[in-house]
Amino acid sequence: MDAPPNPPRGGDPNSRETIPLGEHARRLEALWQGEFGDAYTERNAHVAAHRLPFWKEVLSEHPCQRILEVGCNLGANLRWIATLMPTSGVFGVDVNESALSRLRTEVPTVNANWSIGRDLPFRDRYFDMVFTTGVLIHQPPTTLPLVMAEIVRCSRRYVLCGEYYADTLTEVPYRGQSGALYKRDYGALYQELFPELAVIKKGFLGRDTGWDDVTYWLFERPQ
Repeated sequence: MDAPPNPPRGGDPNSRETIPLGEHARRLEALWQGEFGDAYTERNAHVAAHRLPFWKEVLSEHPCQRILEVGCNLGANLRWIATLMPTSGVFGVDVNESALSRLRTEVPTVNANWSIGRDLPFRDRYFDMVFTTGVLIHQPPTTLPLVMAEIVRCSRRYVLCGEYYADTLTEVPYRGQSGALYKRDYGALYQELFPELAVIKKGFLGRDTGWDDVTYWLFERPQ
């Protein structure tokens, strides 16, 4: 995920909701599948270097046998996760086939699949943990709840998200595209939409630790 090159601007991101539900999502999915997404992959080819300590801590405290990352790109997270748990249980989905192809070559033990976030091809509660890092920020407000619902549906126990935080929904101009990046309190939205989720861990991941100044929440579903 890139840091937004420009400061947040004002305006009402929900003003586009008069456009049919899903149109913005399909436009953005097409962007990420093409040259726009390929350029993102190249810019972020080296972000994985320092992420191992975070995943060591999370998985030592909350062991998993099967994990899914939604929006895995080149596997900056999954390549480390694959060293910490049974590799047959490490899954990732993305819409950029170029990134998935490289991930399959570089980390062949990862089950890398093409899928959009709002229609995941897995059965209910299939994974011990489903997570995103820097992916919900790129979902339009109109279809974000669909993506979050799919994430929760596919998780048996844990949901983790690491995203740009803001007290209120704020659109950020992103590389010449409108409606392509939003900051908000994603943790609060998860709890609003899915009140059964309990926050068991929350923190901040700075650029000095291999991340991009994101706030993360780890939730647990009732067992």
